[in-house]
Amino acid sequence: MNFFEKNVRKLAVLLYHAAGVAIVCMMLITTVDVLLRLAVTIYARTGWTVLAPFRPVAGTYELVCYFGALAAAFAMANTSLERGHVAVSLLTRLLPQKIQAVLKIVVESLGIIFFALISWRCIVYAQKLQSTGEVSMTLQLPVHPFVYGVSLGAFAVCLVLLTSIFSTPKREGADQ
Repeated sequence: MNFFEKNVRKLAVLLYHAAGVAIVCMMLITTVDVLLRLAVTIYARTGWTVLAPFRPVAGTYELVCYFGALAAAFAMANTSLERGHVAVSLLTRLLPQKIQAVLKIVVESLGIIFFALISWRCIVYAQKLQSTGEVSMTLQLPVHPFVYGVSLGAFAVCLVLLTSIFSTPKREGADQ
């Protein structure tokens, strides 16, 4: 494994851990919000004054949506790295090894193009959001950092696919 591959792997794992943190944040925010809503409901029905100061978490829906987008985007690179995606190889298994290797390179090249376009368009969109000062409705959070995060996740997938393409001939030669 060369220097570039090691750093791409580190980036993918770092983003994967950040995705895990985002999921934990989603879980905590949702749990706290549900418990506080329960306290409000109990207060409304019973009138227990000890529950009067409790209110649901403002912006729960926004935060869960943003953290969900980051979790999905940040987990993509590690999933590609670990080959954790769904692959339909019913027909390609029947082809000769060399044709399978060529198809793999073609598919991964198309993947690079696709995720590069996603990354680029997210950057363009985030710049537009940043220049217009777009914020979320409830919490007034700037939206653009989350879109930049999705762009980073897509770019990391490009890097993973690129390393996979350049490591393919080495693996093919080692298997024979």
